[in-house]
Amino acid sequence: MSNYNLTGLYIYPVKSLGGISLQSAVVTKHGFKYDRRWLLVDEEKRFITQRTHPQMSLIGVDIKGTAMEFYHKLSGSNFTLDIECRSKCIVDVIIWEDNIEAEYVSSAADEWFSDMLKTKCRLVYMPEDTVRSVDKKYALNNEIVSFADGFPFLLIGQASLDDLNSRLQLKLPMNRFRPNIVFTGGNPFDEDMIKSFSAGGITFYPVKPCARCVITTIDQMNGSKNEEPLKTLSTYRKVNNRILFGYNLLHSGTGTISAGDELKIIEWK
Repeated sequence: MSNYNLTGLYIYPVKSLGGISLQSAVVTKHGFKYDRRWLLVDEEKRFITQRTHPQMSLIGVDIKGTAMEFYHKLSGSNFTLDIECRSKCIVDVIIWEDNIEAEYVSSAADEWFSDMLKTKCRLVYMPEDTVRSVDKKYALNNEIVSFADGFPFLLIGQASLDDLNSRLQLKLPMNRFRPNIVFTGGNPFDEDMIKSFSAGGITFYPVKPCARCVITTIDQMNGSKNEEPLKTLSTYRKVNNRILFGYNLLHSGTGTISAGDELKIIEWK
């Protein structure tokens, strides 16, 4: 039996902006601490992502102490936001089919992001008491989720990316797929076959394959678009007209997991 180990842990504090690689990540009821707890919305208070605004890929973020530092990869412009900054102004925002209670952050943030993205937008935060439920068809225990698309975590095996890259002329980095947890060991797409696993004393349940969208075709360093990897993935990872890569997870328990931790298989499908 293969050994599996966690090798990558990632959070994306503002949905669809840059990610942060962590050595250790705190697991909360929403998913990783700070992961997708902030969101940019348009003038109709509807969420925006790289699907319609690929220029969002050009904004990176780092967390240093209690500060979130944003930077534009091409212009060099930057903006610092205190993690606790809130306006106390509650607003209903729309993400997919959900109407969710959120909180405006600051007019200074709105101004900077609108300027960088060349589109009028506002930054909102998901308060601790906001409840956004995962799809009831997949829920195991009334789990909740942040502003992530639908689930608290996305898992991808490094072997799966290696397999894809062996079929591509231009190799792609893992950041095209925006995972939260990356593991090594085993065979390509072993994540499709796992029913439950543990890491750091927390149990995770792969409940739904991840259908991939146009964001995977956007170069996260310069915002340019290409037909890959969807063109190649469609030749061998297409099921019911959806291109699948990675697996969405639910979890039970809270705590901390770290790069290097063993991913222990509890049950295979």
